[in-house]
Amino acid sequence: MTSEYDVLVLGGSGVDTIVYVPELPLPYADSYMIRPGIETRAGQTGDFVALGLSSLGLRTHHLDMIGDDPSGDLLRAFHRDRGIGFTEVPLPGGTKRAVNLVGPDGRRLSLYDDSRSRESDRLPEELVGSLAAASRHAHVSITYPCAFTLPQLRAAGLTISTDLHNWDGENPYHEPFAYGADIVFVSTTALVDKEKTMRRILERGRAEVVVATAGAEGAYLLTADGLVHVPTVTPRAPVVDSNGAGDAFASGFLYGRLTGEDLDRCALYGAVAGAYACTVPATGSDAIDRAGLLREVAELTAPGGAAGSGADGPVEEAR
Repeated sequence: MTSEYDVLVLGGSGVDTIVYVPELPLPYADSYMIRPGIETRAGQTGDFVALGLSSLGLRTHHLDMIGDDPSGDLLRAFHRDRGIGFTEVPLPGGTKRAVNLVGPDGRRLSLYDDSRSRESDRLPEELVGSLAAASRHAHVSITYPCAFTLPQLRAAGLTISTDLHNWDGENPYHEPFAYGADIVFVSTTALVDKEKTMRRILERGRAEVVVATAGAEGAYLLTADGLVHVPTVTPRAPVVDSNGAGDAFASGFLYGRLTGEDLDRCALYGAVAGAYACTVPATGSDAIDRAGLLREVAELTAPGGAAGSGADGPVEEAR
């Protein structure tokens, strides 16, 4: 039976206030004059993964808890205006929010409002079950209470991906996601020993591949066959903002995986999508489309192109 959705995205909805600052870290001062202006817009990790997947032509549906408030209205409009299916569950504490400080080089510091979730928050099992039955794959955000859905998604036979973001490799909150997904993304930002953490995920969990994104260093891809380095792709326009680059990488990678590409090509798709995201202001909420992705990949992999296979081969020195 054909699934109605290629990907069910769970969690990760929220609203960000974007503040472009003159430098990071920001020195103390009584006040700063900010240009361009301070702007609040819809979109956190789950929203941007859903946007990236939908822009690449995958049939995508998003499920999360949001509030009956102006921030929730921004999220409803975000999905409606972009044609992304969205099922909302009431969040009594109100829509999740954050403030993102963005430096001139595109680096970002996020300040998350941690007061919105409550211990009793849950995504209804019947609703999760009905959407899972209509989907091929689930991408589960690490926002509360998505961990409770993992056993149900596995029982439904879906493959699962997740993004651990800046996990330090120790915080137990992330472990159900790290060890419960088939494809695991993680940032190297807080990892003391990236390969050790990646191998632990592979050995203790069900992951077939672990991808560690490393910003300007590119990314690292670990499977049972070993560790390879994925080089960066040079953006086609100036870098203005790294907001959403990791979500774009995950979207590009998943597009490749769900369309039957090998892991090298998946990683190249991710690198191209992530590079594109860095050229888009956070307030723009834009993602590369399938035609643009495939065109750039074709250019990079043509004879004499910069990407080759999209990976540098085994990273022996990391062992």
